[in-house]
Amino acid sequence: MTDADITRARADFREDLARLSSAQDLQTLRDKYLGRKNGVITALMKSVASAAPDARPALGRLANELKQEIEQQLTDHRAAMEATRAPVDAVDITLPGRKPPLGHRHPLTIVREQIESIFTRMGYQVLEGPEVEDDYHNFEALNMPAEHPARDMQDTLYLDGEVPGDGRPATLLRTHTSPMQIRYMESHQPPVRIIVPGKVYRRDDLDLTHTPMFQQVEGLVVGERITLADLKGTLTAFLDELFEKGTRVLFRPSFFPYTEPSVEVFIGCVFCKGEGCPICKRTGWLEILGSGMVHPSVFEAVGYDPERYTGFAFGVGIERVALLKYGVDDIRLFYENDLRFLEQFEL
Repeated sequence: MTDADITRARADFREDLARLSSAQDLQTLRDKYLGRKNGVITALMKSVASAAPDARPALGRLANELKQEIEQQLTDHRAAMEATRAPVDAVDITLPGRKPPLGHRHPLTIVREQIESIFTRMGYQVLEGPEVEDDYHNFEALNMPAEHPARDMQDTLYLDGEVPGDGRPATLLRTHTSPMQIRYMESHQPPVRIIVPGKVYRRDDLDLTHTPMFQQVEGLVVGERITLADLKGTLTAFLDELFEKGTRVLFRPSFFPYTEPSVEVFIGCVFCKGEGCPICKRTGWLEILGSGMVHPSVFEAVGYDPERYTGFAFGVGIERVALLKYGVDDIRLFYENDLRFLEQFEL
């Protein structure tokens, strides 16, 4: 062995030290140079014995100095790595922040806000009214007197008190939001352009498509020279934006006691795209809302001149829209508070 071997070993160690990246690599380097059996320094020490007798003291001293130098540098490097290593509970400020868990808006709230947004941009005012109503505003003023068969269709949840003369309860849970239209017209003169969203109540059993409490948005427009064409144009534009551009719309004659003429509105089936499927009963159409021109008797009840003013009204169920928009087949899912279901919808 010569001093050139020691110089080469020193150079090799410095190169290896410069490439270190982890504590594990540091231990591997220590074993490589200071290992008792196969270490580089151990091999150099053994080689000293084979050197010329007069060179052994100098080579032994150089080999021992190299060993001390390597030990010191490894110790210093380990200390430096530990000084820069973050503690276990430290915060790494270079990492992106963690988003806190946020609640999701209910899908029915999302649909209601979309409907309100569309009509607000059309210039409609959004109103709310009492859920406990009286018989007059819920039925009488809407052209449904005591003997009218539509009262049986409503399956009303009555509360207390009696209507004078016939013994029927005077207060009830509203069956639609139309009573607020009457209340508004009683205190405002035309023109009128309002929508009334809110909860309504019927005596229904809870099943796939029915629930005793659900939500509606009903609208009313009153003014001079309002025609059925205005109704069709408004609802076509509304459905075109609520679902998708180019949504097919069909108007079909129907009957509602507070509108004349009355029309049911259908859209092309969103599931089969009009080709016919079990959901649309092979017709290619799905009923979405009811509407019509306001009956003159309703105007008379609120003091409007039916010879001067005309108007149209419409009503759409929020759950009905949500079922179609999101492809949900069970209305009960909206009320069971299952987070696995609710978290699927946008914030």
